[in-house]
Amino acid sequence: MREKLAQLPESPGVYLFRDGGGQIIYVGKAVSLKNRVRSYFSAVAERQAKVRAMMERARDFEYITTDSEVEALILESNLIKEHRPRYNVFLKDDKSYPYIKVTTNEQFPRVFITRRVVKDGARYFGPYTQVGAVHETLRLLKRIFPLRTCKQRVLAPRSRPCLNQHIKRCLGPCCGLVTPEEYRKVVDGVVLFMEGKQEDLVRELRRRMEEAAENLEFERAAELRDQLQAVEKVMERQKIVAADLNDRDVLAMARGQDEACVMVFFVRGGKLIGREHFLVGGTGDMGRDEVLTGFIKQYYLQAEFIPREVLVENVLSGEVEVLEHWLSEKRGGRVYLARPRRGDKKQLVDLAGRNALLVLQEVETGRAARKDDLRKALEQLADVLGLKGPPLRLECYDISNTQGAEPVASMVVFEEGKPAPQQYRRFKIKTVTGPDDFASMREVLSRRLARGREERELVNTGQMSSRDAKFHRLPDLLVVDGGKGQLSSAVAAMEEQGFGHLPVCGLAKEEELVFLPGRSEPVRLLEGSPALQMLQRLRDEAHRFAVTYHRQLRGKRNLKSMLEEIDGIGAVRRRELLKAFGSVEKIRAAELDDLAAVPGMNHRAARAVYDFFRD
Repeated sequence: MREKLAQLPESPGVYLFRDGGGQIIYVGKAVSLKNRVRSYFSAVAERQAKVRAMMERARDFEYITTDSEVEALILESNLIKEHRPRYNVFLKDDKSYPYIKVTTNEQFPRVFITRRVVKDGARYFGPYTQVGAVHETLRLLKRIFPLRTCKQRVLAPRSRPCLNQHIKRCLGPCCGLVTPEEYRKVVDGVVLFMEGKQEDLVRELRRRMEEAAENLEFERAAELRDQLQAVEKVMERQKIVAADLNDRDVLAMARGQDEACVMVFFVRGGKLIGREHFLVGGTGDMGRDEVLTGFIKQYYLQAEFIPREVLVENVLSGEVEVLEHWLSEKRGGRVYLARPRRGDKKQLVDLAGRNALLVLQEVETGRAARKDDLRKALEQLADVLGLKGPPLRLECYDISNTQGAEPVASMVVFEEGKPAPQQYRRFKIKTVTGPDDFASMREVLSRRLARGREERELVNTGQMSSRDAKFHRLPDLLVVDGGKGQLSSAVAAMEEQGFGHLPVCGLAKEEELVFLPGRSEPVRLLEGSPALQMLQRLRDEAHRFAVTYHRQLRGKRNLKSMLEEIDGIGAVRRRELLKAFGSVEKIRAAELDDLAAVPGMNHRAARAVYDFFRD
């Protein structure tokens, strides 16, 4: 690495440190790549515990030049989100945060919850950490604003309206009961509501209500009155925290051992309309200013709305100017990043900090209680089943098929009583014909254990790293979903592969009985006991994972067979369509011109495909 330092340019950019396995362990940005990267090799850097630990693992680095520091900041944030390096600040589970999406890119927009943010022209509000609050907000929106809830992007004409239209929860665009312009006005109200601009919304609703009354459209005026009253009730519950009526976000944090909780207050029009908290990991050796700076970069990377002012408890002093420049570009107007020292704004930041501390204490207390409950459940399970110690790694297997069609199996892993989704595996049954769960279970466990034996040998001889191995770790307890039949198949597979010593049991669904090898009578765990609840959660998760995979394969098979029903679409055209679009779902959503442009297709064939899916 020291040899590469001389080649570094003076330009701004992003640098990435990698460990011996090629894994990215840190991403940073710099005004001058040469000066910044060289600083990691200085004596001053050695005094910082985090930098010292990182550089002990670092074996290589690379860099990407940019035209400006703002571009470097954006690239840094994207790379951190993609690679989640060990020594960077990162939002915990940020990919799973829900957003409220308003499909303003459609003629008749919808409002729904999503966990994927894409650049499709729609409006996204979030992220939110309280899923229950998001659902409650969505229910409130549906009560106030009568927008459609159907899932079609492009509405097909209907002769009769749906039930929602009859109960005044939908304007009936599919039946031509509302114009796109009128519908769009309701959508604009949703956007104003979500942006916290209720005063603007109230003025607009009151104007439209009075206009409808003057035109003797009393039924329409009554509907607008009801919307107006519902919005005013929401406004009554909001606390006024700023006399200047400006929009601002307020950020403050509380620290734990190796994580922090950042609280964000949303102030819109001078009113506190909501708050969200975010857990930030990997902060043990970082300063408060470094943590908050890293959070700002990641949070506002995808934030839909950026206010004119962001109040922060702390921020890296050298980053303020570039952060303001970046946020201003995203907002399309000037954004100020302020650290108040006194007055009402300082009190607001302190209030956010106190709330962050309370949330962090609740999280840590709840985490400790859950950890204790899981430990007791595993100890009880070991005692009941006669294991040598608590089964820290549990694996459960389930079979799913429909009368033998699309047979699949799932492998679900719990570590220390908690799900480990990254270690879940799914299998297609290859050697079994018909609905034979016993034979399917034997095949799956034979494949899993054979692969595990091979990987263990490769890891032990240094031919494979443990990180690349997927099956080398064996369970402390193997659980199969089923009774004596499934258990016998599992035992046969384990003995066949040389793993007959592994503890195994079967959990039968109806009476929740636990079957053990060599015992004619099942074990009946106490209803509601921690051990039984642990097995039930494991079994239910394996069942869910297997059924989801089976439905996915079955859906693909059914959709593919649909293409065979279209007149004029033979094997060659089916192959070209799938090659061009990748899936039948995308063929269904394609426009007529796109279908006609596929090799081998003509306008008549494209029209047949287009009409088939629309009908």
